[in-house]
Amino acid sequence: MIELDQENCRNLNIASTCEWLETNGIGGFSSSTIVGMNTRRYHGLLTAATKPPVGRLVLLSKLEETLIVDGRRYELSVNQYPGVIHPQGFNHQAGFRLDPFPTFTYEVEGLRLVKTVFMVQGENTTVVQYELMPVNQTRVIRLEIRPLIAFRDYHSTTHENSVLNQNIETENGLVKFRPYADLPSLQLAHDSADIDKTGFWYRNFVYAIERERGLDFAEDLFSPCALTFDLKSKNTATVIASTERRDIKNAQSYRRNEIKRRSQNNNENQIVTALTAAADQFIVSRERGQTVIAGYHWFADWGRDTMIALPGLTLATGRSQIAKGVLIEFASHVDRGMLPNRFPDAGETPEYNTVDATLWFFEAVRSFLQYTDDYEFVKTNLYAVLKDIIAWHVKGTRYQIHVDVDGLLFSGEPGVQLTWMDAKVGDWVVTPRHGKPVEIQALWYSALRVMEQLAGKFQDVKAKKEYGALADKARTSFNQKFWNEEAKCLYDVVNSESLDASIRPNQVIAISLPNTMLSKDRAASILRVVGRELLTPRGLRTLSAGDPNYIGRYEGGPRERDSAYHQGTVWPWLMGPYITAYIRTFGKKAGRKFANAWLQNFQDHLREACLGQVSEIFDGEEPHAPRGCVAQAWSVSELLRAVVEDVYEKKESRAAASA
Repeated sequence: MIELDQENCRNLNIASTCEWLETNGIGGFSSSTIVGMNTRRYHGLLTAATKPPVGRLVLLSKLEETLIVDGRRYELSVNQYPGVIHPQGFNHQAGFRLDPFPTFTYEVEGLRLVKTVFMVQGENTTVVQYELMPVNQTRVIRLEIRPLIAFRDYHSTTHENSVLNQNIETENGLVKFRPYADLPSLQLAHDSADIDKTGFWYRNFVYAIERERGLDFAEDLFSPCALTFDLKSKNTATVIASTERRDIKNAQSYRRNEIKRRSQNNNENQIVTALTAAADQFIVSRERGQTVIAGYHWFADWGRDTMIALPGLTLATGRSQIAKGVLIEFASHVDRGMLPNRFPDAGETPEYNTVDATLWFFEAVRSFLQYTDDYEFVKTNLYAVLKDIIAWHVKGTRYQIHVDVDGLLFSGEPGVQLTWMDAKVGDWVVTPRHGKPVEIQALWYSALRVMEQLAGKFQDVKAKKEYGALADKARTSFNQKFWNEEAKCLYDVVNSESLDASIRPNQVIAISLPNTMLSKDRAASILRVVGRELLTPRGLRTLSAGDPNYIGRYEGGPRERDSAYHQGTVWPWLMGPYITAYIRTFGKKAGRKFANAWLQNFQDHLREACLGQVSEIFDGEEPHAPRGCVAQAWSVSELLRAVVEDVYEKKESRAAASA
């Protein structure tokens, strides 16, 4: 449980930076701040995934809530308008906690009102419940709720218009409205005593974080009606917001099921429990199988992120069946030897524009076998696809991706960014890394060793010999060309024109993978350089602070932020490879001492930004403020994987995975 007290809730400077997130397992979500003040265009009580896991629409933005005691009105909502915060319901808020889902407590005239919000797994459904204490009041107590609707793509904003259909349909315990004919309807199941069908616009909401990001930050929202609940005769009130017809009588069973589902994440280790709960929010359904949402609020499922995140999200948590579903789903979309990097939000043709997503696929398969030993699954479903991928890389595929004469993998052409350092502003590729990036060679070598081992297991003698020879050649060339003797670490990119000596974290991957090309001495030297130049309490910087291209803060509009994205910004996901490499290189005792100390400090982050989640990035400069997505899949997964596999060696997780 994460809990914030009255002092934190009533300090808007703190409360407005603390967010919560609920997800539904199909790409939809519910999210806001701990005082219910929306600070992002992505905030809303019901963001529905209409084409799971994409096609996301903000339908229900929020509920305006007023507690009425003997005619005296106490507004519990919080909104930011130009130059003013109104109303200021945070002054009545006594606390907020995740227990296990968002729980808000308000105190008015000796009364305590507790509100909870959760989503139903597999549905575009959000349940909001209220409970008043103490019961058996002699006073007349009512709760008035006004839904505010947006009905728009979650990347956009709504503005007052005459096209919106203000008509609503009502029947016993249900309100239904469909403001635009080409969008789904929103249905509110409720147990209110009265409905006011008067509708009107609320104008000029300000979303402060969007303003900071240099994006559209103003919105108008429509309220189609008001629901009034009698809390004197019955001390509870419930609203179920859904794209489908729902019965208010099922609210408690929804709640019990959700509590039971989440209780399965419990572990005797505190950080494992916390990260496992966070990991659960990224696994979603897509078409016939499952996939991984790269980050909330604005990312969909990305090939690279999914393959990096898969071991931590599914295998370290004992969910090998989900891993199977993800691997099969992505294998079905392989084209010309490449995994799709992105499934577009509107469901168009997948985009094949990455060199590393496909190589991380091999590492995900290796990890799957490490946990499950299920070679039959790999042979039946994946081996032919994996062989085809290697063949395409040897002969060449998109973006000049091909094996060079030295056995290393070349990739890149003008105007594209193929590695995970993929920021692009207009036609400007910030970190092009054309040629032979260091982590791509490490992943290519590891993929070849994985295939050599699989070919041996499956008695594919010719292929085993071929993969082994390719791997041997790559290892020899890598050690000849990538070692920077002056800096005592690896070059970041090697090509025929230049050697990029920038101190970046990509070289850590070359010593974190089980199949490594480097000696222990070189690995130790690399870790000392990276620790000195890039290590922070929140992760690894993407560029040394001593580099002239270093940018220490991720701030400003899109151009400024993209310029800093991989030029000094800190990424926590990189601590997974770093911890693994550290323990492997310096031994378990020294490695675990370092890892435990770093993780102990990092746990403070779970109580800031998005509570219980791990942010995408942080500023390179102190105090390393959280930035980017408030919840990032590989941030969670790589920390969880390293903790389970390397720090605590939870063998029981592996046993559960193979069950």
